[in-house]
Amino acid sequence: MAAQIHFQSVSKSFSRELFRDLSFGINDGERIGLIGPNGSGKSTLLKLLAGLEEADSGNVTVRKGLRRVYLSQAEAYDESATIEEILLAAIANHPEEHERYELVEKATENLSLDAGQRFGELSGGQRKRVAIAAAMIQSPDLLLMDEPTNHLDLEGILWLEATLKEAPFAYIVISHDRFFLENVTDHIIEVNRMFPGGIFTTAGNYSTFLERKQEFLAGQAEQQAALANRLRKETEWLRRMPKARTTKAQYRIDAAEKLKQDFSAVKQRNERNRKLQIEFDATGRQTRRLIECSGIAKGIAGRTLFADLDLVLSPGSCIGLMGRNGAGKSTLMRLLTGELEPDAGTIKRADNLKIVHFDQRRQTLNPDDSLRKALSPVGDTVIYQGRSIHVAGFAKRFLFDTEQLEMPVRSLSGGEQARILIARLMVQAADVLLLDEPTNDLDIQSLEVLEESIEEFPGAVVLISHDRFFLNRLSDEILNLDGQGHAEYFADYFQWQDVITEREELRKASKAQAARSESERLSLEKKAARPRKLSKSEQKELDQMEAKILKAEEALEAAQLKIQDPTVASNADKLAEACAAMEEQQRVVEALYERWKELEALK
Repeated sequence: MAAQIHFQSVSKSFSRELFRDLSFGINDGERIGLIGPNGSGKSTLLKLLAGLEEADSGNVTVRKGLRRVYLSQAEAYDESATIEEILLAAIANHPEEHERYELVEKATENLSLDAGQRFGELSGGQRKRVAIAAAMIQSPDLLLMDEPTNHLDLEGILWLEATLKEAPFAYIVISHDRFFLENVTDHIIEVNRMFPGGIFTTAGNYSTFLERKQEFLAGQAEQQAALANRLRKETEWLRRMPKARTTKAQYRIDAAEKLKQDFSAVKQRNERNRKLQIEFDATGRQTRRLIECSGIAKGIAGRTLFADLDLVLSPGSCIGLMGRNGAGKSTLMRLLTGELEPDAGTIKRADNLKIVHFDQRRQTLNPDDSLRKALSPVGDTVIYQGRSIHVAGFAKRFLFDTEQLEMPVRSLSGGEQARILIARLMVQAADVLLLDEPTNDLDIQSLEVLEESIEEFPGAVVLISHDRFFLNRLSDEILNLDGQGHAEYFADYFQWQDVITEREELRKASKAQAARSESERLSLEKKAARPRKLSKSEQKELDQMEAKILKAEEALEAAQLKIQDPTVASNADKLAEACAAMEEQQRVVEALYERWKELEALK
């Protein structure tokens, strides 16, 4: 494979040093996952590869004529621009106009969105899909993606996986989604100062990377122990050495100094492998049924989210909630806390039940508070599991440095804010943990520690997450909500995926059969009808009918997706307006089909 980009001893700093003397290369066709702790410089490295930043030192060699396309975390498009306009602008330099429109038509078909829909009308997940399509339509040699799964629901992530598997170009993707990395990469690069040179590269998917990394860290730990033993012996020799120094003695002194430096470097790298210290505080109660839901139902603005739902939470149980955005997952959690009441059915809670709720909206965080106040609202100590801990020591459990204590919350990264919320949960003794998207913004190492702490929690847990690895590892069963009144249990994520895939294939087959049956019926009706030629205007209308129907169906799908937008689903007025718009668009589609049948019958 031909080389695309080569880094040689590249260093980069902003307010602090991000990485030093990085050396690696990227070749044609490689599918690389770029990972590392929060703040390690992954996004900066991606911009260096894209040519959007310059290295402070070192050499960056880029193959002449290499087409690089960069996809940032945030989508910056004109809110009034249509999807078609955005995609056309992305390939404005394409020489053939008719080919540009063909490419856009194919891209919008893959998106399952109306090409005429404006960007400002799209949900967060739809915006991300459009941004991904605008990047891919440019036919890059190398696509560089920074957290492309952000804002995508599970169906969107599966769509992206399928698209990348068919991609003819090389790509580098920053992601903390381990299933995603497992499915779409053949190389993993971790940027982390625990490694010599600040980088660790392996060929293979994420599972292979984990094996190689574990082998390396075990070897580095053994290296530290061996160096420590040698350094101890050399130090003892130096203490016993006569004051008169021979050339041989000086050589050994120099060697001991070099040994000391090597030991210090290895020790520092190993110390960078420190982890979050998460341990949820449980009450220890063993009540058999902590929460019992019998036949509960809940709707919003006339739309039933779920009905006749039974759910039991017992000590040691863990239920994972799945479903599209707006399907009712967060609403169900609010029912469990008692914040909302069900429209039907009953919810029984054990006496004096202690529920701790992680809110994905992070509304409990005051952006103006300092980190110190966010962790310890009163005084400089935190009471945890009956012990008094100084806030600085408590902060270190969550990888915060002492100098960060006076920083305002707003200046902290998304991952750091998530760690504050987890810290707050830890100081509350709980019978039930309700965790709504706790994995957002956490790096992989933090995710692994969070998973271990949840596994060890003796109470009941309910999880909402788009992280399939997280859900599958922790959940005893999966509860899927479709947002249309139905709820269904699955043994694990893989069973859910198999069933959903099978149903989608059956739906497509049924739709195709219905289309064939309708075509046959129309043909029979045409033969039986009195012959009459179509007028010129009717023929023109018929010629345009399929395009009109397609556009109307895309608009209907867009209206259905809008209902699932969290900002709409959480606002009764907006939701009622969106439901009315969807029903009106459904009537438009039905009317067009009726007119199509009339025109076909006249042929």
